[in-house]
Amino acid sequence: MTDQANPLKTKEAILAQDRVSALRNKISALDDEQLNLIFKEARTFNGWQNKPVEDDILETLFNLASMGATSMNCCPARFIFVKSDLQKEKLAACAMPTNQSKIRSAPVTVIIAQDMKFFDEMDYLFPLRDVKPMFEENEELSSETAFRNSSLQGAYFMLAARALGLDCGPLSGFDKQAVDDQFFQNTSIEANFLCSIGYGDVSSIFPRLPRFNFSDICEIV
Repeated sequence: MTDQANPLKTKEAILAQDRVSALRNKISALDDEQLNLIFKEARTFNGWQNKPVEDDILETLFNLASMGATSMNCCPARFIFVKSDLQKEKLAACAMPTNQSKIRSAPVTVIIAQDMKFFDEMDYLFPLRDVKPMFEENEELSSETAFRNSSLQGAYFMLAARALGLDCGPLSGFDKQAVDDQFFQNTSIEANFLCSIGYGDVSSIFPRLPRFNFSDICEIV
């Protein structure tokens, strides 16, 4: 392979490599307080301050989360930011009773969904070679890829929200078909999970539930 044909040797790739090298020379890891914000002291919130999340914050949040890796850059996740009272009521009606008030009270609840025909965008997202037929002709592979990678993108989304000073309340107790009927009818998009975001009310936090220790469930082989 000549340098001209090697995607790692293009001018754009070399610029990207230089940017990452420069960044790593400035900062090699987050400090403990930053890790506390995103992981160690971060919590799931069930209640919210009466403080709006502005649209420009939501756009910043998406742009940050979209930088997370997906297989072949397939990016199957789709996001509906439910803010208006009318749309909150539609979404709350699809949720189990204990989650309905959480949706109504949150400044925003995001439907994190997956486009089951994500492969229609692969010419744009992965121009290195033609991979669309690989997914288009294999429903099992495309469904598995959509679910796995939209779940990854949902996790990136939550971490990005925390990094921006927002709090998260992920929800899985809802009728998926009802959400699809209300928000994605006649499309190739399906709901994956919900996540309320905003500025959390600390009085809504429960004691942290147990986590496994490394030795309980991990192996180094």
